Amino acid sequence: MTRLFARKNRGFTLIELMIVVAIIGILAAIAIPNFIKFQARSKQGEAKANLKAWFTTQRAFLQEKDRYEEDIKIIGYSPERGNRYSYIFATTGACEVRGTTAVASLTSAFCIEVDTGKFKGADAKPTYKAIGVTHVGTGAAPKKPGISGSCPGCNIDAVAAGNVDNEASGIDSWYISTGDATAAAACGNADEKMAVAGSPFINYNDVDCDT
Repeated sequence: MTRLFARKNRGFTLIELMIVVAIIGILAAIAIPNFIKFQARSKQGEAKANLKAWFTTQRAFLQEKDRYEEDIKIIGYSPERGNRYSYIFATTGACEVRGTTAVASLTSAFCIEVDTGKFKGADAKPTYKAIGVTHVGTGAAPKKPGISGSCPGCNIDAVAAGNVDNEASGIDSWYISTGDATAAAACGNADEKMAVAGSPFINYNDVDCDT
């Protein structure tokens, strides 16, 4: 009776424990990278939503004024605070700084910096990874970003850049235009060769392109 009780209450052997640890290690090695990619994709939703909203605002402005406008103060575009991406709408001009509790009142703004008030230590203006794009049909060569050609037959494009995985090896980069454009194959998006008008195009995926 005592021998049977002892057999039922014995602990795990070292081999059994090592097998369990090995299984947990394998599952962690598979799950953690997938979780990081899923988390990064959710962060990328900000860039897609804000660029799409900018495009819609530009289309509405075109209907009223027969032209596009690089100055976001004139078109009335202002995405919410807490942005982890910077947004650039022209090659030159003042940027809206979002690193303090109150955003400075500007009469003109041609870019929006990362909200470093929320994302402490983040680069306020991460470097956008440029790609080769060419407008299809009307419009001059894309400015990347800015107005190209003479309005009302012009186009305007914008870019967004942000660090979504907190690593210095790459910057998540997005492009959008009011005109269809062909795009060079890029890391993380080599299967797509067309930046469709009004559709945010990712030309460098911060997570997929990291080595």
